Amino acid sequence: MKNFLFIIAISALSITAISPVLACTNFIVTKGASKDGSVMITYAADSHTRYGAIAFYPAADHLPGSRSEVFHYETGKLLGTIPEIPHTFSVVQFMNENQVAIGETTFGGIDSLGSQPGAILDYGSLMRIGLQRSNSAREMIRVMTELVAEFGYATSGESFSISDANEAWIMELIGKGKYEKGAVWVARLIPDGYVSGHANQARITTFPLQKNNNWNDSSQTVYHSSDVITFARKQGYYKGSDAAFSFSDVYNPLKFGGARFCDARVWSFFRYVNKEVRDNQDITNYAEGKFYHNSSLLDNTPNPNGYVSNRLPLWVKPDAPVGLQELMSRMRDHYEVTSLDMRNDPGAGPFRLPYRWRPMEFEVDSVMYLNERAVLPLSVHEIPRW
Repeated sequence: MKNFLFIIAISALSITAISPVLACTNFIVTKGASKDGSVMITYAADSHTRYGAIAFYPAADHLPGSRSEVFHYETGKLLGTIPEIPHTFSVVQFMNENQVAIGETTFGGIDSLGSQPGAILDYGSLMRIGLQRSNSAREMIRVMTELVAEFGYATSGESFSISDANEAWIMELIGKGKYEKGAVWVARLIPDGYVSGHANQARITTFPLQKNNNWNDSSQTVYHSSDVITFARKQGYYKGSDAAFSFSDVYNPLKFGGARFCDARVWSFFRYVNKEVRDNQDITNYAEGKFYHNSSLLDNTPNPNGYVSNRLPLWVKPDAPVGLQELMSRMRDHYEVTSLDMRNDPGAGPFRLPYRWRPMEFEVDSVMYLNERAVLPLSVHEIPRW
């Protein structure tokens, strides 16, 4: 694949004793930000129940009236069937024959939106079916969002990396729970020459509102559900202006763990490739879980809703093009040479080991402590002890 690279990294499951912290990381590199002009996305699905099996779905033609069975990605339970289309593309796990690729990280979001009665599509089946039906990243976004609108969304909030040989997008989607069928969502094109990422915390905040989703307009860089704001108002999640609406702050309200255990993984990647992030103490404080609520955000735009104002940017421009080996190294990160360097705390022992057994949070003498949640929490050669 000369024009496109897709990397899958798998390590071990991370679980906290007090609150669940999911453990997936995606980094995204656009063509103009990579050394060889490739679009690159990474996907670490950290789970002790997945051992690197790769599924293959061959291209196929289907007769009129054919149905596609939909099985839950994690449990294997049959969720239902949907109409098949005349032709489906060949798919190898998370990439298809058209060089459309996808990764995900679960952010969960508002608890009441975490399940939807009668929904047929969970996040994993949605990814697979979307790849079977898409020629491009834009088409993938259209297919996925139209499917959940028609058949419902069976899991909690997700951030998706979606790319093809030319473009890379970040899309965030959460179901409407028991209130309505389908999901609310927003997708943003990552500007060429920039990098982005997500790690179990919703990342899209404010965004330019669109009158409609013109899938054939290559100049349109934002797509979103028509009710992404009105649904939030209807359910009492949001009362501010349209312009100040933040998808992340409304549907996945930021807490300490969302920064320290989740966005910090993206921060570690950003600071490696971008000097401004590296030198910005306000952003470092955010990664450490220290929040500001200033009247303006870091880009000097107003903050009328009082959201966390020192958040990590959605994307940054790297100081130099990023290569494949560098990106692989970032997926093996343990916060080396940062304030969160796991080799320097008491748990590292005499050999400065950057790995930690779980739980991540623990109490000693009525004082709460934590272990960091890095991109690579455990060596893939070690067996977690539960």
